[in-house]
Amino acid sequence: MKKITKTKVLAIASIGGHWIQLLRLMPAFEDQDVTFVSTMPSFADTVVNHKFYTVPDANRTNKLHLLQCALSISWIIFFKVRPKVIITTGAAPGLIALAIGKIIGAKTIWVDSIANADKLSMSGQIALKIADRVYTQWNHLATSHIVYSGNVL
Repeated sequence: MKKITKTKVLAIASIGGHWIQLLRLMPAFEDQDVTFVSTMPSFADTVVNHKFYTVPDANRTNKLHLLQCALSISWIIFFKVRPKVIITTGAAPGLIALAIGKIIGAKTIWVDSIANADKLSMSGQIALKIADRVYTQWNHLATSHIVYSGNVL
């Protein structure tokens, strides 16, 4: 009998709506080995029965926090998880994870926030250059490079 191996998935998002939307994607990965990463330690309670890591919060205005976040995410990706797939709903920690994931050959997926109804977020625009797949939650924002498959809220 052939042993079925689960795909290692790293699901990462910062606080607020990014985390909520990531949790809404959980059914898509129910048969996989999912590790969650966020910036809030208490979020571990929302993903019981899954591995969970916390990283420092970061944004473009504080370069030191970006560096600390990148180092933490690098440690998780290189030494803790070695994911085959990285999925994120944003923001900066997710974008950093996609960039680092490309180094190890992981498939990378960006799901832009539903809050970005007029245009792709700034992070989403950067993700277009990095990610294997970029999703929008608004049909009118779909292009040949941005996929619309419905919304998660």
